[in-house]
Amino acid sequence: MTGDTAVPDVGPVGNAEEKGLSRADLAADWCTQFDRWFRDVAAAGLPEPTAMVLGTADAAGRPSGRTVLLKRYDPAGFVFFTNHTSRKGTEALANPYASLVFPWFALGRQVTVTGSVVPVDRAETEAYFASRPRGSQLGAWTSPQSQVIPDRNYLRERQREVAERFAGTDPIPPPPHWGGLRVVPEAVEFWQGRANRLHDRFRYRRTGPGDWVVERLAP
Repeated sequence: MTGDTAVPDVGPVGNAEEKGLSRADLAADWCTQFDRWFRDVAAAGLPEPTAMVLGTADAAGRPSGRTVLLKRYDPAGFVFFTNHTSRKGTEALANPYASLVFPWFALGRQVTVTGSVVPVDRAETEAYFASRPRGSQLGAWTSPQSQVIPDRNYLRERQREVAERFAGTDPIPPPPHWGGLRVVPEAVEFWQGRANRLHDRFRYRRTGPGDWVVERLAP
């Protein structure tokens, strides 16, 4: 293929134009507002409602992104679990700032989050790891996540070794390099698609300990 391939400009998705988002619609705090929208997504039956795009950057500021699954949210932030020696884990701990994007486009919505990253305590990691299916527990021990491996057989052999190692152990403990990370929000933006790219955007922005302002942003 030669030359550029033009991408058509498509209109809004979902019933965005009919619904919109006004200041009066918003909850007093970002967590309550997120909970409202998350419940809407769950009720709509969207696939993978907990999927979020996690953006991190290395020490030189070079960004990377991937999709991970949200496991908990509360006023303290958004929690996911990962191998801390993976690319995302290494970057998030070395340069402890991250972004999240929840792409709920079937409802004409997205939520974006920016904030700092802190590890969750070990007890929380152990409790969550114990709730995972055994196959997922074994997988966390099997995969040297983000590292170069020779072929698929390498994983199969490691999986066999790990299964033998933990035969009769229930629950399997989490690896020492595996655990939860919490994105502590400094800003949470709620985006509602509208016609003609004139979307509704509201941002909850932290101004101090426990203090937030709500701002409408231009689309």
